[in-house]
Amino acid sequence: MSSTNSNLLVSCKNKSGAEKYYLPALKAAGWAGALHLVAAGDPLPDLANTSGLLLTGGDDIHPGHWDATEPVHPKAEVDAARDAFEIPLIRAAWDRHLPILGICRGEQILNVALGGSMIQDVPEHYACEPERHQHGTPDAADMHHRVQLAPGSRLRALLGEDVFLVNSRHHQSVKRVAAPLVAVGWHLDTAHPDTGPIIEAVEATDPTRWVFGVQWHPENLVGLKGPAGDAARDLFTAFVQAAKRGQD
Repeated sequence: MSSTNSNLLVSCKNKSGAEKYYLPALKAAGWAGALHLVAAGDPLPDLANTSGLLLTGGDDIHPGHWDATEPVHPKAEVDAARDAFEIPLIRAAWDRHLPILGICRGEQILNVALGGSMIQDVPEHYACEPERHQHGTPDAADMHHRVQLAPGSRLRALLGEDVFLVNSRHHQSVKRVAAPLVAVGWHLDTAHPDTGPIIEAVEATDPTRWVFGVQWHPENLVGLKGPAGDAARDLFTAFVQAAKRGQD
């Protein structure tokens, strides 16, 4: 694929938000090619000239995608139109072995599209205070809790850190990890006797695939000094480098 006609595809809730927060992170990481923003309501894009897929944050996923009998939680804010748009998009990108980076909802819908399930409400499931995973804004990141990465994971190798602080703005989380993925990051202080600690990161089990998902918001951390900022920059840089390799 020639770099002159390839693009990074960014699937988002709203394009103005993606332009403000996600595109600068990609450009700072070294992507100089085209950036194609898509959202629910757009035609499903042709991936022939796509070098990578970024799945951004947003609203909740309908439980019918993992269990037809599970009702929508009263606190869930489902974006069914985006579910319907992104699930086939993710599967098409997976079939083409494209690099995929999922952020917050993006990590969640990646897991669901590949066969996993979700915890619909973190405070209820983990019996924790509602604000534990709801802190800060895109413009004012609140570094609220630590993430522990699996020592032997590819994500740990990419980011160069075992433990670091992250921002956190979510009330759903991965429950059953999809078969092609494996959990590689956790917040150990939020745990359940049946499901274990809350999952904060996943990666593809196949080492030939560049597919990662993180529950936090690195796009809001790339300007920070210290381990969290370093990890955020390293993540976007690794994604961009993987996309560039696909151009060759």
